[in-house]
Amino acid sequence: MAVKSGTEYIRRIDSYPPDVRITGGQIHGPLSEHPAFKGLMSTQAAMYDMQLDPAFRRKLTYPSPLTGDPVGLSFLQPKTKKDMAARRKMMQTWALQHHGFLGRAPDYMNTALMAFAAAAGFIEEKYPEYAANLRRYYEYCREQDITLSHVFVQPKTAHLAVLLSLIEEPTATRIVDKNKDGIVIRGAFLLDTQGATCDEILVYPAPVMCEEEDSPYAFAFAVPSSHPGVRFVCRESFVGGDSAYDYPLSSRFEEMDTLVLFEDALVPWDRVFICGDQKLAVRFFEESDFHTHAGMQIMCKNMAKTEFFLGTAELMVETGGIDRYPQVREMVTELILALETLKSLLLAAERNASRDRWGSMLPDRKPLLAANVYYPKMYPRMIEIIQLLGASGVIMIPGEQDFHSPLESQLQRYLQGVDRNGKDHVRLLRLAWEMSVSAFGGRQTVYERFFFGNAAQVNDRLYKGCGDREEYKKRVNDFLRTSDLR
Repeated sequence: MAVKSGTEYIRRIDSYPPDVRITGGQIHGPLSEHPAFKGLMSTQAAMYDMQLDPAFRRKLTYPSPLTGDPVGLSFLQPKTKKDMAARRKMMQTWALQHHGFLGRAPDYMNTALMAFAAAAGFIEEKYPEYAANLRRYYEYCREQDITLSHVFVQPKTAHLAVLLSLIEEPTATRIVDKNKDGIVIRGAFLLDTQGATCDEILVYPAPVMCEEEDSPYAFAFAVPSSHPGVRFVCRESFVGGDSAYDYPLSSRFEEMDTLVLFEDALVPWDRVFICGDQKLAVRFFEESDFHTHAGMQIMCKNMAKTEFFLGTAELMVETGGIDRYPQVREMVTELILALETLKSLLLAAERNASRDRWGSMLPDRKPLLAANVYYPKMYPRMIEIIQLLGASGVIMIPGEQDFHSPLESQLQRYLQGVDRNGKDHVRLLRLAWEMSVSAFGGRQTVYERFFFGNAAQVNDRLYKGCGDREEYKKRVNDFLRTSDLR
Protein backbone atom coordinates (compact mmCIF):
# COMPACT_ATOMS: atom_id res chain seq x y z
CA MET A 1 0.00 0.00 0.00
CA ALA A 2 1.20 3.52 -0.79
CA VAL A 3 0.72 6.70 1.23
CA LYS A 4 -2.79 7.13 2.55
CA SER A 5 -5.24 9.92 1.88
CA GLY A 6 -6.89 12.10 4.48
CA THR A 7 -10.12 10.17 3.99
CA GLU A 8 -8.30 6.91 4.73
CA TYR A 9 -6.72 8.41 7.85
CA ILE A 10 -10.12 9.38 9.22
CA ARG A 11 -11.72 6.09 8.16
CA ARG A 12 -9.13 4.05 10.04
CA ILE A 13 -9.52 5.95 13.30
CA ASP A 14 -13.32 5.93 13.08
CA SER A 15 -13.48 2.24 12.11
CA TYR A 16 -11.22 0.99 14.90
CA PRO A 17 -11.68 3.54 17.66
CA PRO A 18 -9.68 3.18 20.87
CA ASP A 19 -11.27 3.23 24.31
CA VAL A 20 -11.30 6.98 24.97
CA ARG A 21 -12.62 8.62 28.14
CA ILE A 22 -13.25 12.36 28.44
CA THR A 23 -15.10 14.42 31.08
CA GLY A 24 -15.93 11.25 32.96
CA GLY A 25 -17.50 9.26 30.14
CA GLN A 26 -16.55 7.02 27.24
CA ILE A 27 -16.76 8.36 23.72
CA HIS A 28 -19.14 6.47 21.47
CA GLY A 29 -19.35 7.20 17.77
CA PRO A 30 -16.78 8.54 15.30
CA LEU A 31 -13.91 10.43 16.88
CA SER A 32 -13.72 12.62 13.78
CA GLU A 33 -17.10 14.08 14.71
CA HIS A 34 -16.31 14.74 18.37
CA PRO A 35 -15.64 18.43 19.15
CA ALA A 36 -12.38 17.62 20.95
CA PHE A 37 -10.86 15.82 17.96
CA LYS A 38 -12.50 16.82 14.70
CA GLY A 39 -10.44 19.98 14.12
CA LEU A 40 -7.12 18.21 14.58
CA MET A 41 -8.18 15.21 12.49
CA SER A 42 -9.33 17.49 9.70
CA THR A 43 -5.99 19.30 9.75
CA GLN A 44 -3.99 16.09 9.63
CA ALA A 45 -6.25 14.66 6.93
CA ALA A 46 -5.37 17.68 4.78
CA MET A 47 -1.68 17.02 5.44
CA TYR A 48 -2.02 13.42 4.32
CA ASP A 49 -3.87 14.56 1.20
CA MET A 50 -0.83 16.64 0.28
CA GLN A 51 1.14 13.41 -0.20
CA LEU A 52 -1.19 12.51 -3.07
CA ASP A 53 -1.28 15.99 -4.57
CA PRO A 54 0.92 16.17 -7.70
CA ALA A 55 2.12 19.60 -6.54
CA PHE A 56 3.63 18.08 -3.36
CA ARG A 57 4.08 14.37 -4.06
CA ARG A 58 7.74 14.49 -5.05
CA LYS A 59 8.58 16.65 -2.02
CA LEU A 60 6.69 14.50 0.51
CA THR A 61 7.23 10.92 -0.69
CA TYR A 62 9.84 8.52 -2.05
CA PRO A 63 9.59 5.07 -3.72
CA SER A 64 9.19 2.18 -1.30
CA PRO A 65 12.25 -0.13 -1.27
CA LEU A 66 9.79 -3.06 -1.25
CA THR A 67 7.14 -2.11 -3.80
CA GLY A 68 8.22 1.09 -5.53
CA ASP A 69 4.98 2.74 -4.43
CA PRO A 70 5.25 6.22 -2.88
CA VAL A 71 5.72 6.18 0.91
CA GLY A 72 6.22 9.01 3.37
CA LEU A 73 9.61 10.69 3.05
CA SER A 74 9.90 11.12 6.82
CA PHE A 75 10.35 7.34 7.04
CA LEU A 76 13.50 7.51 4.89
CA GLN A 77 16.80 6.62 6.56
CA PRO A 78 19.09 9.38 5.26
CA LYS A 79 22.33 7.93 3.92
CA THR A 80 23.58 11.02 2.09
CA LYS A 81 23.40 14.77 2.62
CA LYS A 82 21.00 14.87 -0.30
CA ASP A 83 18.70 12.45 1.56
CA MET A 84 18.93 14.59 4.68
CA ALA A 85 18.10 17.77 2.75
CA ALA A 86 15.11 16.04 1.13
CA ARG A 87 13.80 15.00 4.55
CA ARG A 88 14.25 18.55 5.85
CA LYS A 89 12.31 20.02 2.93
CA MET A 90 9.54 17.50 3.51
CA MET A 91 9.31 18.44 7.19
CA GLN A 92 9.33 22.14 6.38
CA THR A 93 6.47 21.63 3.92
CA TRP A 94 4.25 19.99 6.54
CA ALA A 95 5.36 22.44 9.25
CA LEU A 96 4.14 25.34 7.13
CA GLN A 97 0.69 23.71 7.09
CA HIS A 98 0.39 23.58 10.89
CA HIS A 99 2.68 26.59 11.56
CA GLY A 100 4.55 24.67 14.24
CA PHE A 101 1.54 24.23 16.52
CA LEU A 102 1.46 20.43 16.13
CA GLY A 103 4.16 19.15 18.44
CA ARG A 104 3.36 15.61 17.38
CA ALA A 105 2.72 15.93 13.66
CA PRO A 106 3.08 12.48 12.02
CA ASP A 107 6.62 13.11 10.74
CA TYR A 108 7.88 13.33 14.34
CA MET A 109 7.20 9.69 15.18
CA ASN A 110 8.02 8.55 11.63
CA THR A 111 11.47 10.01 12.25
CA ALA A 112 11.76 8.45 15.70
CA LEU A 113 10.84 5.00 14.40
CA MET A 114 13.32 5.36 11.54
CA ALA A 115 16.08 6.18 14.04
CA PHE A 116 15.25 3.16 16.19
CA ALA A 117 15.01 0.76 13.24
CA ALA A 118 18.26 2.02 11.69
CA ALA A 119 20.06 1.21 14.96
CA ALA A 120 18.40 -2.18 15.44
CA GLY A 121 21.84 -3.75 15.00
CA PHE A 122 22.61 -2.70 18.56
CA ILE A 123 19.77 -4.89 19.84
CA GLU A 124 20.65 -7.67 17.40
CA GLU A 125 23.96 -8.34 19.14
CA LYS A 126 22.09 -9.92 22.07
CA TYR A 127 18.50 -10.28 20.93
CA PRO A 128 18.22 -10.95 17.18
CA GLU A 129 14.52 -11.77 17.45
CA TYR A 130 13.70 -8.37 18.94
CA ALA A 131 15.80 -6.57 16.34
CA ALA A 132 13.92 -8.43 13.60
CA ASN A 133 10.62 -7.38 15.22
CA LEU A 134 11.69 -3.73 15.21
CA ARG A 135 12.76 -3.78 11.57
CA ARG A 136 9.53 -5.49 10.50
CA TYR A 137 7.48 -3.00 12.46
CA TYR A 138 9.27 -0.09 10.83
CA GLU A 139 8.53 -1.55 7.38
CA TYR A 140 4.91 -2.13 8.35
CA CYS A 141 4.46 1.49 9.50
CA ARG A 142 6.20 2.82 6.40
CA GLU A 143 4.26 0.67 3.92
CA GLN A 144 0.87 1.22 5.61
CA ASP A 145 1.51 4.91 6.41
CA ILE A 146 0.69 4.31 10.06
CA THR A 147 -0.04 7.32 12.24
CA LEU A 148 1.92 6.69 15.41
CA SER A 149 1.86 8.15 18.92
CA HIS A 150 4.22 7.34 21.76
CA VAL A 151 4.74 7.31 25.51
CA PHE A 152 8.09 7.68 27.25
CA VAL A 153 7.03 9.30 30.55
CA GLN A 154 5.40 7.74 33.60
CA PRO A 155 3.70 9.50 36.55
CA LYS A 156 6.36 11.07 38.78
CA THR A 157 5.57 8.92 41.80
CA ALA A 158 6.11 5.70 39.84
CA HIS A 159 9.91 5.82 40.05
CA LEU A 160 9.95 6.95 43.67
CA ALA A 161 7.55 4.23 44.71
CA VAL A 162 9.91 1.58 43.35
CA LEU A 163 13.15 3.14 44.58
CA LEU A 164 11.90 3.91 48.08
CA SER A 165 9.49 0.97 48.41
CA LEU A 166 6.81 3.44 49.42
CA ILE A 167 3.92 1.17 48.57
CA GLU A 168 3.37 -2.55 48.50
CA GLU A 169 1.88 -2.59 45.00
CA PRO A 170 4.26 -0.85 42.53
CA THR A 171 2.73 1.93 40.45
CA ALA A 172 5.48 1.95 37.80
CA THR A 173 4.34 0.33 34.58
CA ARG A 174 5.74 -3.18 34.43
CA ILE A 175 5.60 -6.64 32.94
CA VAL A 176 3.37 -8.71 35.22
CA ASP A 177 3.49 -11.92 33.22
CA LYS A 178 5.14 -13.64 30.28
CA ASN A 179 3.57 -16.51 28.41
CA LYS A 180 3.72 -18.20 25.04
CA ASP A 181 1.68 -15.42 23.45
CA GLY A 182 3.58 -12.39 24.73
CA ILE A 183 4.10 -10.10 27.71
CA VAL A 184 1.36 -8.69 29.94
CA ILE A 185 1.67 -4.99 30.80
CA ARG A 186 0.08 -3.19 33.74
CA GLY A 187 0.47 0.51 34.55
CA ALA A 188 0.00 4.04 33.27
CA PHE A 189 1.81 6.60 31.14
CA LEU A 190 1.49 10.36 31.08
CA LEU A 191 1.07 12.62 28.13
CA ASP A 192 0.38 10.50 25.10
CA THR A 193 -0.19 13.43 22.76
CA GLN A 194 -2.59 12.50 19.95
CA GLY A 195 -2.91 8.98 21.38
CA ALA A 196 -6.63 8.83 20.65
CA THR A 197 -6.24 9.96 17.03
CA CYS A 198 -3.41 7.63 15.97
CA ASP A 199 -3.42 4.11 14.56
CA GLU A 200 -0.77 2.76 16.93
CA ILE A 201 1.20 3.59 20.07
CA LEU A 202 4.92 3.03 20.62
CA VAL A 203 5.80 2.41 24.27
CA TYR A 204 9.42 2.94 25.33
CA PRO A 205 9.82 4.30 28.88
CA ALA A 206 13.03 5.08 30.68
CA PRO A 207 13.26 1.96 32.85
CA VAL A 208 12.89 2.19 36.60
CA MET A 209 16.26 0.86 37.72
CA CYS A 210 16.06 -2.21 39.93
CA GLU A 211 18.35 -5.01 41.06
CA GLU A 212 16.56 -7.75 39.16
CA GLU A 213 18.56 -9.12 36.25
CA ASP A 214 15.40 -9.61 34.21
CA SER A 215 13.80 -6.26 35.00
CA PRO A 216 10.00 -6.04 34.74
CA TYR A 217 10.40 -2.29 34.17
CA ALA A 218 12.56 -2.45 31.04
CA PHE A 219 10.67 -2.90 27.78
CA ALA A 220 9.76 -1.40 24.43
CA PHE A 221 6.85 -2.45 22.25
CA ALA A 222 4.07 -1.20 19.98
CA VAL A 223 0.37 -2.05 19.79
CA PRO A 224 -2.69 -0.65 18.02
CA SER A 225 -4.39 2.19 19.89
CA SER A 226 -7.55 0.05 19.96
CA HIS A 227 -5.67 -2.89 21.52
CA PRO A 228 -7.59 -4.76 24.28
CA GLY A 229 -6.59 -3.54 27.71
CA VAL A 230 -5.47 -0.09 26.51
CA ARG A 231 -7.49 2.94 27.57
CA PHE A 232 -6.98 6.67 26.99
CA VAL A 233 -8.08 9.21 29.62
CA CYS A 234 -8.21 12.73 28.15
CA ARG A 235 -7.52 16.01 29.84
CA GLU A 236 -10.00 18.83 29.41
CA SER A 237 -10.33 19.87 25.79
CA PHE A 238 -8.98 23.31 24.94
CA VAL A 239 -11.11 23.63 21.81
CA GLY A 240 -13.07 26.79 22.47
CA GLY A 241 -15.62 26.17 19.74
CA ASP A 242 -16.19 25.51 16.06
CA SER A 243 -15.70 29.11 14.98
CA ALA A 244 -12.35 29.59 13.27
CA TYR A 245 -12.89 33.32 13.82
CA ASP A 246 -13.19 33.00 17.60
CA TYR A 247 -10.70 30.14 17.98
CA PRO A 248 -8.38 30.22 14.97
CA LEU A 249 -5.76 27.90 16.52
CA SER A 250 -7.56 25.46 18.81
CA SER A 251 -10.25 24.80 16.20
CA ARG A 252 -7.49 23.41 13.94
CA PHE A 253 -4.48 22.40 16.03
CA GLU A 254 -5.62 21.26 19.47
CA GLU A 255 -3.64 18.07 20.16
CA MET A 256 -5.34 16.11 22.90
CA ASP A 257 -3.00 14.82 25.62
CA THR A 258 -3.99 11.61 27.34
CA LEU A 259 -3.13 9.39 30.26
CA VAL A 260 -2.76 5.85 28.90
CA LEU A 261 -3.81 2.94 31.07
CA PHE A 262 -2.52 -0.57 30.39
CA GLU A 263 -4.87 -2.89 32.20
CA ASP A 264 -3.09 -6.25 31.88
CA ALA A 265 -2.74 -5.73 28.14
CA LEU A 266 -1.20 -8.67 26.30
CA VAL A 267 1.52 -7.58 23.88
CA PRO A 268 2.30 -10.25 21.26
CA TRP A 269 5.93 -11.35 21.06
CA ASP A 270 6.27 -10.07 17.49
CA ARG A 271 5.55 -6.56 18.77
CA VAL A 272 8.21 -6.65 21.52
CA PHE A 273 11.50 -4.81 20.86
CA ILE A 274 13.13 -4.80 24.31
CA CYS A 275 12.26 -7.04 27.25
CA GLY A 276 13.97 -7.17 30.64
CA ASP A 277 17.41 -5.75 29.81
CA GLN A 278 17.51 -2.37 31.56
CA LYS A 279 21.06 -1.51 30.52
CA LEU A 280 20.22 -2.11 26.87
CA ALA A 281 17.01 -0.10 27.21
CA VAL A 282 18.98 2.91 28.43
CA ARG A 283 21.83 2.59 25.96
CA PHE A 284 19.69 1.95 22.90
CA PHE A 285 18.08 5.36 23.25
CA GLU A 286 21.55 6.89 22.98
CA GLU A 287 22.83 4.51 20.29
CA SER A 288 19.86 5.29 18.04
CA ASP A 289 20.64 9.03 18.14
CA PHE A 290 16.93 9.61 18.63
CA HIS A 291 17.39 13.16 19.92
CA THR A 292 19.57 14.11 16.94
CA HIS A 293 17.30 12.69 14.23
CA ALA A 294 14.17 14.06 15.90
CA GLY A 295 15.98 17.35 16.49
CA MET A 296 15.90 18.11 12.76
CA GLN A 297 12.14 17.65 12.63
CA ILE A 298 11.72 19.82 15.71
CA MET A 299 13.89 22.55 14.21
CA CYS A 300 11.60 22.70 11.17
CA LYS A 301 8.58 22.93 13.46
CA ASN A 302 10.13 25.63 15.63
CA MET A 303 11.23 27.71 12.66
CA ALA A 304 7.73 27.63 11.18
CA LYS A 305 6.27 28.58 14.55
CA THR A 306 8.71 31.45 15.02
CA GLU A 307 7.93 32.74 11.53
CA PHE A 308 4.24 32.65 12.44
CA PHE A 309 4.91 34.62 15.64
CA LEU A 310 6.96 37.15 13.71
CA GLY A 311 4.22 37.57 11.11
CA THR A 312 1.58 37.99 13.81
CA ALA A 313 3.69 40.56 15.66
CA GLU A 314 4.30 42.56 12.47
CA LEU A 315 0.58 42.67 11.72
CA MET A 316 -0.20 43.74 15.28
CA VAL A 317 2.36 46.55 15.07
CA GLU A 318 1.14 47.68 11.67
CA THR A 319 -2.57 47.49 12.49
CA GLY A 320 -2.10 49.11 15.87
CA GLY A 321 -0.06 51.97 14.39
CA ILE A 322 2.73 51.50 16.93
CA ASP A 323 5.66 50.88 14.60
CA ARG A 324 7.16 54.30 15.37
CA TYR A 325 8.08 53.35 18.93
CA PRO A 326 11.68 52.13 19.43
CA GLN A 327 10.68 49.68 22.19
CA VAL A 328 8.18 48.08 19.82
CA ARG A 329 10.76 47.66 17.07
CA GLU A 330 13.13 46.19 19.65
CA MET A 331 10.61 43.51 20.59
CA VAL A 332 9.98 42.57 16.98
CA THR A 333 13.74 42.46 16.47
CA GLU A 334 13.94 39.84 19.24
CA LEU A 335 11.69 37.60 17.16
CA ILE A 336 13.84 38.17 14.08
CA LEU A 337 16.93 37.28 16.12
CA ALA A 338 15.27 34.08 17.35
CA LEU A 339 14.38 33.06 13.81
CA GLU A 340 17.81 33.77 12.39
CA THR A 341 19.43 31.90 15.29
CA LEU A 342 17.35 28.80 14.51
CA LYS A 343 18.15 29.07 10.81
CA SER A 344 21.86 29.26 11.56
CA LEU A 345 21.79 26.29 13.90
CA LEU A 346 19.88 24.22 11.35
CA LEU A 347 22.36 25.16 8.62
CA ALA A 348 25.31 24.23 10.83
CA ALA A 349 23.74 20.90 11.80
CA GLU A 350 23.13 19.97 8.18
CA ARG A 351 26.42 21.27 6.81
CA ASN A 352 28.54 19.34 9.32
CA ALA A 353 26.64 16.07 9.05
CA SER A 354 28.50 12.76 8.98
CA ARG A 355 27.63 9.07 8.83
CA ASP A 356 27.10 7.17 12.05
CA ARG A 357 27.89 3.51 12.69
CA TRP A 358 24.48 2.48 11.33
CA GLY A 359 25.00 4.13 7.94
CA SER A 360 22.72 7.10 8.64
CA MET A 361 23.77 10.58 7.61
CA LEU A 362 23.57 12.18 11.04
CA PRO A 363 23.30 15.95 11.51
CA ASP A 364 25.89 17.56 13.75
CA ARG A 365 24.31 17.10 17.14
CA LYS A 366 25.85 20.13 18.85
CA PRO A 367 23.83 22.83 17.02
CA LEU A 368 20.67 20.78 17.54
CA LEU A 369 21.38 20.31 21.24
CA ALA A 370 22.04 24.04 21.47
CA ALA A 371 18.66 24.71 19.85
CA ASN A 372 17.02 22.33 22.33
CA VAL A 373 18.37 24.48 25.15
CA TYR A 374 17.71 27.83 23.46
CA TYR A 375 14.12 27.49 22.22
CA PRO A 376 12.41 26.53 25.52
CA LYS A 377 14.01 29.61 27.04
CA MET A 378 13.07 31.87 24.15
CA TYR A 379 9.49 30.68 23.70
CA PRO A 380 8.08 32.25 26.90
CA ARG A 381 9.64 35.54 25.78
CA MET A 382 7.94 35.19 22.40
CA ILE A 383 4.64 34.76 24.22
CA GLU A 384 5.41 37.80 26.36
CA ILE A 385 6.13 39.92 23.28
CA ILE A 386 2.72 39.08 21.79
CA GLN A 387 1.10 39.98 25.12
CA LEU A 388 2.99 43.28 25.35
CA LEU A 389 2.14 44.23 21.78
CA GLY A 390 -1.51 43.33 22.27
CA ALA A 391 -1.94 44.75 25.80
CA SER A 392 -5.63 45.33 26.50
CA GLY A 393 -6.41 44.36 22.92
CA VAL A 394 -5.87 40.67 23.74
CA ILE A 395 -8.30 40.94 26.63
CA MET A 396 -11.19 42.96 25.20
CA ILE A 397 -12.03 40.76 22.22
CA PRO A 398 -15.66 40.41 21.14
CA GLY A 399 -16.72 37.20 19.43
CA GLU A 400 -17.93 36.49 15.92
CA GLN A 401 -21.58 36.60 16.98
CA ASP A 402 -21.14 40.13 18.33
CA PHE A 403 -20.44 41.28 14.79
CA HIS A 404 -23.75 39.71 13.72
CA SER A 405 -25.72 41.64 16.31
CA PRO A 406 -27.32 45.10 16.34
CA LEU A 407 -24.03 46.44 17.77
CA GLU A 408 -22.06 45.53 14.65
CA SER A 409 -21.74 49.07 13.30
CA GLN A 410 -20.45 50.39 16.63
CA LEU A 411 -17.95 47.53 17.00
CA GLN A 412 -16.75 48.08 13.45
CA ARG A 413 -16.25 51.76 14.20
CA TYR A 414 -14.61 51.66 17.61
CA LEU A 415 -12.47 48.53 17.21
CA GLN A 416 -11.00 49.26 13.79
CA GLY A 417 -7.25 49.28 13.23
CA VAL A 418 -5.02 51.00 10.71
CA ASP A 419 -6.29 49.91 7.28
CA ARG A 420 -8.37 47.14 8.90
CA ASN A 421 -12.06 47.21 9.83
CA GLY A 422 -13.20 46.33 13.33
CA LYS A 423 -14.08 42.71 12.60
CA ASP A 424 -10.77 42.01 10.86
CA HIS A 425 -8.82 43.78 13.59
CA VAL A 426 -10.52 41.69 16.27
CA ARG A 427 -9.85 38.56 14.20
CA LEU A 428 -6.12 39.31 14.45
CA LEU A 429 -6.36 40.06 18.17
CA ARG A 430 -8.23 36.81 18.81
CA LEU A 431 -5.35 34.99 17.13
CA ALA A 432 -2.89 36.80 19.42
CA TRP A 433 -5.10 35.92 22.39
CA GLU A 434 -5.13 32.21 21.54
CA MET A 435 -1.37 32.24 21.08
CA SER A 436 -0.55 33.99 24.34
CA VAL A 437 -3.44 34.12 26.82
CA SER A 438 -5.83 31.22 26.29
CA ALA A 439 -5.67 27.71 27.76
CA PHE A 440 -4.49 26.52 24.34
CA GLY A 441 -1.63 29.04 24.40
CA GLY A 442 -0.72 28.15 27.98
CA ARG A 443 -0.51 24.47 27.13
CA GLN A 444 1.71 25.28 24.15
CA THR A 445 4.08 27.23 26.42
CA VAL A 446 4.45 24.41 28.93
CA TYR A 447 4.82 21.89 26.09
CA GLU A 448 7.68 23.86 24.56
CA ARG A 449 9.38 24.24 27.95
CA PHE A 450 9.53 20.47 28.43
CA PHE A 451 9.60 19.27 24.82
CA PHE A 452 12.77 17.18 25.24
CA GLY A 453 12.73 16.96 29.04
CA ASN A 454 13.28 19.35 31.88
CA ALA A 455 15.91 22.08 31.66
CA ALA A 456 18.50 20.10 33.65
CA GLN A 457 18.22 17.11 31.30
CA VAL A 458 18.42 19.24 28.17
CA ASN A 459 21.37 21.24 29.48
CA ASP A 460 23.17 18.04 30.48
CA ARG A 461 22.81 16.64 26.96
CA LEU A 462 24.42 19.74 25.52
CA TYR A 463 27.18 19.75 28.13
CA LYS A 464 28.06 16.11 27.52
CA GLY A 465 27.67 16.49 23.77
CA CYS A 466 30.20 19.31 23.52
CA GLY A 467 33.39 17.27 23.20
CA ASP A 468 35.32 20.36 22.11
CA ARG A 469 35.48 21.49 25.73
CA GLU A 470 38.71 19.50 26.21
CA GLU A 471 40.35 21.28 23.28
CA TYR A 472 39.31 24.64 24.68
CA LYS A 473 40.75 23.79 28.09
CA LYS A 474 43.99 22.67 26.47
CA ARG A 475 44.21 25.94 24.57
CA VAL A 476 43.92 27.96 27.77
CA ASN A 477 46.44 25.74 29.60
CA ASP A 478 48.89 26.12 26.73
CA PHE A 479 48.44 29.89 26.89
CA LEU A 480 49.08 29.92 30.62
CA ARG A 481 52.22 27.82 30.26
CA THR A 482 53.65 30.12 27.61
CA SER A 483 53.29 33.05 29.98
CA ASP A 484 55.88 31.44 32.26
CA LEU A 485 58.46 31.62 29.49
CA ARG A 486 58.45 35.41 29.34
